[in-house]
Order: sequence, then C-alpha cells, then structure tokens
Amino acid sequence: MNHLLKIIMLSMLFLSISCSKDTAETSPSPVAALLTSPLKDTECNTGTLVSTTENKVDFQWKASNHTDKYTVVVTNLNTKVVTEKEVGTPTVTFTLVRGVPYSWKVISKSNTTTSTASSETWKFYNAGEGISNYAPFPADVVSPLMGSTVSSNSVTLQWNTTDIDNDISKYEVYFGTTNPPTLLHTTTINKQITNLNVAPKTIYYWKVVTIDAKNNRSTSPIFDFKTQ
Repeated sequence: MNHLLKIIMLSMLFLSISCSKDTAETSPSPVAALLTSPLKDTECNTGTLVSTTENKVDFQWKASNHTDKYTVVVTNLNTKVVTEKEVGTPTVTFTLVRGVPYSWKVISKSNTTTSTASSETWKFYNAGEGISNYAPFPADVVSPLMGSTVSSNSVTLQWNTTDIDNDISKYEVYFGTTNPPTLLHTTTINKQITNLNVAPKTIYYWKVVTIDAKNNRSTSPIFDFKTQ
C-alpha cells in the first residue's frame, strides 16, 4: 500500500512540474512598443525648463501587448552616458541637458516570461537656448555590422546619418587596425567607401566624423569587424 501511495504522489508531482513548465513555455512574449514622443530626428522643444542648462522631457509610446513593465533607455550621444528607468505605464520623464543630442528606446517586459522586445531607437536634439544650427546626429553603421566577419579581401564601408538642418557637407572616415583609429583614410560626400583592401585574420576599426555646412561636427561610435 505504501509503495502504491508513493507512486501516486510521484505521478502528481511530475504532473504539477510538467504543467508549470508548459505554462511558462506558452506565456506570450511582449510586443515591441511604438514610440511617439519625442519625435524621431527632430528638435524637442516641449520640455519643462529646470535651469539654464537642463529641462524635463516627457517620453511617450503606445502600450504594447503582453507587457507588464517597460525599461526606457536614454543615451547622451555626446558623452555616451546611458540612463535607464523602469515604469509600468507608457510614459516617463527624464531631466536632460539642453542643446544635446540623445537617443532613446523602450524595452517591453513581462512578469511571466524572460523574453523581451525592443522598440526602434530614435534620436532627437534636446532644444537649447539660442541654437540656430545643430550638429548632425552621429553616424550609424550599416555595413559591415559591428563584430561581423568579412570573408573577402576587400570591403565596402557604409553608414547612415541624419541632420535636423539637412546641411551635411562631408564625412571624414578614420580607418585602421588600432583602437581608436587615428588615421584619416578619406574625406567624402558619400555615405560609403567601396573596394577597401583588407588583410586576412585582422581586426579593423573605423569611425565617421560628420560635418555640416556650418562646420558643426559629430563623431560616430567606433565600429569594428574582422577578416577571415
């Protein structure tokens, strides 16, 4: 009788564990949030003034399905300092430095699964007093992707940039095997460099300095790739 009771109890325990596992595995993953404000690639001038150097900016997005909380990630594109806040509603306020470019994104999270979903990353300029012309936003890598491997003996460097004033005039591209790259490879008006010769089994580093018609400059992060 005791032996039969043990078998029944073990069976019930196994069934309980199996059900819990199935519930966890079938929990729906959060859906990526749709950003609404501050708008992408614009000047944000709707903040509440805190001082001559700072203001409070409201961030808003559309509530996403299967989401219990959000982590909002705001990056100062000049200093690369990242600030995060976790909230339960689709709005949050950050105190930011005026006249500085920022990027932001929202990560959707659920209490029933470890899966997350990230929104697009938007850039904006936090409006500053008396600024009539803004520097371009730092360039984003298009190709080769960060940390990727190139199998040929030549490569095409591609990037993307945006500018509120739409007056980008040229790009300075630094390229080499040292980090950070200090050698100015070329100055171009295009958003790419084609047929760049590379050696095998080497890690390359590159960055883009974007310059506008008023000689305002912005420097991209350092990108890297390796060759086979």
